[in-house]
Parts: sequence; C-alpha cells; structure tokens
Amino acid sequence: MLSEEHATSGYETSTGIYHSLLPLPTHLPLHSSAVLSLPSYLFSLPLASLSHPCFIDASTGTTLTFTSLRHLVSLAASRLLSNHGLKPHDVVLLVAPNSLYFPVVSLAILSIGAILSPANPLLTRSEFESQITDCSPSLIITTKSLSSKMSNLIPNPLLFIEDFISDLLTNPKPTVQAPLKLPYECIKTSDPAVLMYSSGTTGKSKGVICTHANLISMTHVLSHVWGGTGTGTGNGAGTDTGTRDVYACVLPLFHMFGFSVFVMGVLATGATSVIVPDRFTPDRLMEAVRKYSVTRVPVVPPMVVMMTRKGHVAGGGGIGSLKEVISSGAPLAREHMERFALCFPGVRLSQCYGLTETSGPVTLCDGVEVLLHTSIGRVIPTMEAKIMDISSGESLAPNNIGELCLRGPSVMQGYLRNKEATSLAIDKDGWLSTGDLCYIDSHGCVYVVDRIKELIKYKAYQVAPAELEEILSSHQEIQDVAVTSHPDEEAGEIPMACVVRKSGSKIKEIDIIAFMRDKVAPYKKIRKVIFLDSIPRSPSGKILRWHLRSRISNLNKIDVQARL
Repeated sequence: MLSEEHATSGYETSTGIYHSLLPLPTHLPLHSSAVLSLPSYLFSLPLASLSHPCFIDASTGTTLTFTSLRHLVSLAASRLLSNHGLKPHDVVLLVAPNSLYFPVVSLAILSIGAILSPANPLLTRSEFESQITDCSPSLIITTKSLSSKMSNLIPNPLLFIEDFISDLLTNPKPTVQAPLKLPYECIKTSDPAVLMYSSGTTGKSKGVICTHANLISMTHVLSHVWGGTGTGTGNGAGTDTGTRDVYACVLPLFHMFGFSVFVMGVLATGATSVIVPDRFTPDRLMEAVRKYSVTRVPVVPPMVVMMTRKGHVAGGGGIGSLKEVISSGAPLAREHMERFALCFPGVRLSQCYGLTETSGPVTLCDGVEVLLHTSIGRVIPTMEAKIMDISSGESLAPNNIGELCLRGPSVMQGYLRNKEATSLAIDKDGWLSTGDLCYIDSHGCVYVVDRIKELIKYKAYQVAPAELEEILSSHQEIQDVAVTSHPDEEAGEIPMACVVRKSGSKIKEIDIIAFMRDKVAPYKKIRKVIFLDSIPRSPSGKILRWHLRSRISNLNKIDVQARL
C-alpha cells in the first residue's frame, strides 16, 4: 500500500516510477503496423464543422478555418507530388519564419509520407551545409528573403513559400486525382515524420527522429489535457468552462515547443491560434491580445522578461481576456516571476517542460491551482518518470534530487545515423535520460535544479550554476550572467561568473565576489569573474554553455598571446 505522500505524488514504491496524476485519455491503437499519419489523425477529429478560425494572421487579419486548412493541405500535397516529385520518406528542409501558411506546408509534407525537417532561418550558410550533409534533403522550401543564403545548397531548385501558396490560392484545383488517398494508405505510425535538430547546448546538434506515432501521441494527450472536444475550451488552464480559448503564437514554429503546441495540440482542441509574425515585441503581443481576445500565450523566458520590463498592464490595459502565460525552454527566475505578478495581476504564470526528443511538453501545470508556478508542472498522462541517483543509478522517492528520466509513446525513435548517441540517451528499457537534475515533490510537481553535465565539481562538492545565476541576476548592475567552471589545480574546478554589465556600470570582479560572499555556502562562492559583451543563448533562452566555453577559450588564447 502506498503512503499518503506517495499516493499524492504519483510515486510507485515497488517500481520507483512516477505516474501522471491527470486522467488518462482514451486509448489510441498506435502499434507499429497501424496505418495512420499526424494529418490523417488531425483531420479525423470533429473539427471540419467548426466555422471559427483555426489560424489568424495578426498582422493582416487573414484567417484559415478548419475546412479551408484541410483543403489547402490536400491541395499543397497534390502539388508537391505532381510538380516537385516529392515521395514518401524524402526529407524536406523547411526554412521560414512564422506565417499563416507554415502549418499548411508542414502538414502537406507529412500527409504524403515525406519527412519534415524545419530549421531556424537565423542559421548561417555553413550551419545549413552541415545539416544538409547530415539529412540529405530532396527539397528546400524557404522564402525569397532567404534565397541568397539557401541557393545552390542542393541540386534541386528552391521552392519559395510565397509563390507556392499564391499558386494554391489562384489555382485551387488539384493536379493529382484524390492526392491524399494513396499516401494516407501507406503511411504507418512507425514511419519517420519530423527530423528536428536539438539545440546543441552541450555539443554538436543531432537530428532527432520523431515518428507519426510520437506526434499523434503527443497531440492526443495535449488535446485531452486542454479539453480537446472540438470546443477549444481549456481544462484547468485558467479559462471559464464554455469559453473558447484563443492562443497567441509568438513561438517559432520551426522549434518543437512551438510546433507541438500550435500545429499539433492547439489545433486538435479546436481552439484558435493567432500568429504574431515578425520579431517578438511585447507591444505586438499586447495588440494581438486586445484585438483578438487572446486567453493563453505560450512563451520562452526572455519574452517574460521583456513583458515585465514594459509593464503593459499599467501602460495599456484592455487585456482582460488574458488568463495564462505558459513559459518553457529554460528555467524562469523567481525575480522575473514576481515582477510578472506585479505587472499582470490575476494572470496565471505557469511553466512546462519538454524536449525535442519527447516530441513536445511532458509536464504541464494544468490542474495545479496557483497563479505563479515555481515548478514545471506534473507529468502528462501516458508518460512515466523516474528520478535517478546520478551516482548509484537507483530510483529516488519524492523530494530527492537526481536525473529526470522519461518513458512514454512520444519519446523519439532516436538520433539520425547515430546509434551510439541514441544508446546513450535511451536505455534498453526505453528510458530517456534528459540530463536534467530534478526532483518531484509530494504533490507530483517537478522542479528543475540544473543540467547534470553543467554541474561544477569544487573539491568533490557539486555546484549548480543555475542557483548562482539566479542570485547574480538580482544585482542591479548586472544585465546578464552565466556561471561556468574554471580549472583549478587545488579544487579541480571553481565557479566562474561571466557577466554582462548594464549600460554605464563600472562594477568590478571584487564587487561581484563580495556580493556573493554571504549568499551561498563556502564551496559555492564565485572565485573568478570575466566580463563579456553578451551571453550566448538559444532562441528559447537557454545558455549555450558549449559556445560560452568556446568563447572563454578564445579569450584565454588572446590573453596568452598578448602576454607574449
């Protein structure tokens, strides 16, 4: 019999496994031989009768209903088959910013059994060359503004998304009779669907293969948790029963967080997504909230910081529809959460957690009734979790810190042409090692402490950089900061702060060391400080520690040469 603590945490003593506290969705038959793709699953839902928009372009007001979305996807698939020779299992590199038609092109590619590989338009040409060498795409779909960067990377000509969509809208007749029939009949749930590249925060990025089964499973769970009955109403997400949810899309759709939320989960609930194109600004977001009565906004931490600096409620108002902001991609400092509460009183700020390798978020705060969430929520239905002791490998009970490991139907198939990396990430029993140091409390809420590989070993003591970064970020003269290790003959490693001063600040190393002296245990003290112009971060706000170490190494080389 489970103790009361273990019953409320979802922890099973006999197995060491944490189970979701949320109700399970209906079972989906996703065995490997089943014939089902993500688009066929989405379009089998009772969405076609809904007359309200599924996507709205915030800048133009152009809308797509569920009916028009399905028609355009079918038409786009027909053209890709007939005009561009695309075949099942071909890889398509999609390089484009957010737009109303990003979901159309993505679902069209998937509907004919091809493999979608979206990429960040900000990558350099050499980075694209590396990715293309790895995944060998048959076709590149991009925008005209990116043509100089993307031209002549593969033998086939570029397909510009503007021309492609214009042709669909002006010539709306299919060029292949019943274009979706044959592909739908041959796509198995075990077939690869998307090939996304991990952020490479700890080294060279790898191609993550997610199957149609992975994506369908994630879509099914998200729509279940968010109240996916074709009504688009939230389930414990801060919306009133019977009130239709409207989401603002400010996340990049080429990233798994944005793709899984907007092309998969939100679409399956029958809710509306307002796509806010161009570079994120709080002003653009708030304008969309006011104009379209947005209720929920998934974001990354840098966006939360920008929103709190502007103080939009006091300066604008008119955003009473906004019920929840959901942050993911990196830990959100308590300081920023408290500032958010002051700027947006009554708006729920929650966090979730997911990886490219898990096909989307695997923890959600739905059902946890507080306004500010310091946890990343609870494990989603169908997903199992373990907290593993990093020394012994034993499963840990609630409130003990260890590595978060996950197992479930949305966990990736593996890394492209990299069996060694795959076997290191997923063990023989299907457990994915996240590399994140976490604990689960007595209520089943998960808390991220730090990345395991980023722990600093000071005289055998483990020091978590994130803890020191949060304290340092509260200093009035520090704009941005990252903490990393620095080799030391006596201690092995010492904590070193990489600091970006605020404009006009003349703060020195001695001042920062003194600031930290009484705030942490002796072994956690900052013992060295360097000053940088910027901290390298991913689009989601994660510190790119591999790039940071490379930058520090280059600075050290320059310093040595200067001394010579």
